[in-house]
Amino acid sequence: MSLKQEFELLRRVPLFAEIEPSRLKLLAFMSERVGFDPGRVIVRQGDPADAAYLIIDGHAEVIAETSAGPVILATLGANETVGEMGILCNMPRNATVRAKDRLIALRIAKEPFMRMVREFPNIAVAIMQELAHRLDAVNNQLRAVTAENKRLREQVGLAA
Repeated sequence: MSLKQEFELLRRVPLFAEIEPSRLKLLAFMSERVGFDPGRVIVRQGDPADAAYLIIDGHAEVIAETSAGPVILATLGANETVGEMGILCNMPRNATVRAKDRLIALRIAKEPFMRMVREFPNIAVAIMQELAHRLDAVNNQLRAVTAENKRLREQVGLAA
């Protein structure tokens, strides 16, 4: 993929839509196009957060490693980002992200990503909105699992 194609791709992503073309070209130049086969881990829970990934094509599963085993929290697709939470919080990855099918992404290193967030408040707001939607989805999943757990416990006479 050429630099021009990467620029055009970034320009179509709502998150980056308001960035001036020269800055967007610089971001495209500083990004790396990467591919992942199905099942390949993109980021691993607990690893340092060194980059965010903009999915160009394919799907990624966000997986929490729990004591009860892995739990799929979300499936993300084209024009969505993964890995930005660790960068924003300056902490290790809080989930594993795995390619569900053949996945093509732009890898955006931590410093250029943070520079865009600092220089363009609209990006920060868009990221906050996306993270809030993701948190809401996880909370809904948690409520459903808790209700199902309660129902099953009552069914077998273990009501708490």
